[in-house]
Amino acid sequence: MGLENPSQENLKIILDEMAERLDVVNRTIMDPEDYDLAKYEELKFMYDMIKQKGRLSASETQAFIDELRSVRKA
Repeated sequence: MGLENPSQENLKIILDEMAERLDVVNRTIMDPEDYDLAKYEELKFMYDMIKQKGRLSASETQAFIDELRSVRKA
């Protein structure tokens, strides 16, 4: 499965996996409808960083969640 191409399906996969790795309790903040495909590259970059990093500290997790908040649709 290639996540290189922006699509709603790939966006959903990326957000679902990030929610899992970040232990997001309120999954409504990870709804693909709330994110613009124009920001796909930023989201993919965060996804890759999270996967590469593995286990995240509490402050790293909060930083990623804050960054996700900044790329959500207004």
